[in-house]
Amino acid sequence: MNNAAKIEDCKAMVFAAGFGSRLKPFTDNHPKALAMVNDKTLIERNLVYLKNFGIKEIVINVFHFADQIHDFLKNYTANNLRIVVSHEVDGPFETGGGLAFASKHFIDSKNPIVVMNVDMLTDLDLNGMFDFHQTHLPLATLAVTQRESSRQLLFNQEMILVGWRNQKTNEYKWCREEVKDYIPFSFSGIHIIDPAIFNLMPSSGVFSIMDIYLKIAAEYPIHGYNHTGDKIIDVGKPESILMAESLFESEPK
Repeated sequence: MNNAAKIEDCKAMVFAAGFGSRLKPFTDNHPKALAMVNDKTLIERNLVYLKNFGIKEIVINVFHFADQIHDFLKNYTANNLRIVVSHEVDGPFETGGGLAFASKHFIDSKNPIVVMNVDMLTDLDLNGMFDFHQTHLPLATLAVTQRESSRQLLFNQEMILVGWRNQKTNEYKWCREEVKDYIPFSFSGIHIIDPAIFNLMPSSGVFSIMDIYLKIAAEYPIHGYNHTGDKIIDVGKPESILMAESLFESEPK
C-alpha cells in the first residue's frame, strides 16, 4: 500500500464490456458505453470525469460491439490522456474477470487503482474519496449512498463491509460475523483498490468483483465511502437517460 500516492499518480479502469441488456433496444446494435446523455456518450463523460481529477492513464475493457468503441476512441481527442483498450475477445468476463484480464496493465503499479462502471454518472468528489482511502488504507474503498436499490451492501458503524442483501428475495450474505446494527448502502459503481487485491483473486475467469470483496472481507478491510447527497444515477434503462439528462445538463469539459 502506497500512502504517499496522489490521485494524479493513479491509473483508472472503466468497465464497458457488458451487454447492457437493460438498455435495449439501443444495445441491440450498440454498446451501452455509446449511449448519449445530452449529446455526449457515457464513455466520454466518464473519461472527462476521471481526467478532471488529474488521472492520465485509463484502461477500458470492451466486448459487446467492441469495434464501435474502438472507432469512437480513434476519433476521440483528449490532451494528456493515455487510453488502453482491454478487448475481451472471448468474454465478457464480468467485473472481476475483466479486472483480472486487464491486470497486465497495472502490474507495475504500486499506487491505488480507480475503477468505475461506464453506465454510472455522478458528481462525487473523487479527491475526497481518495483522501479517505489513503487515510484508512483498506484493500478497497467502495463509493456508496443511502438510496433505494434491489441489492445493498451492509456496513458496520466504522463503514467496514460486513455483508450483502437482496431486497427482493431477502437473501443475506455475511462476510463477517452477523451484525445486528448494520447500515445498508447502495453501491455507486466506483471503487478505489489496492493492487495487492490481484494476489487474492483468480487470475482469469468469469466472476464478479463484488463476490471477491465479499469473500475476502472476512480477513481484509473493505471500506465504504458515504457520498450521500451527491448526484448519482445508474444509466441502465432507457427511462434513466431522461433522468440523467435533467441531472447532468451541462456538457463535460
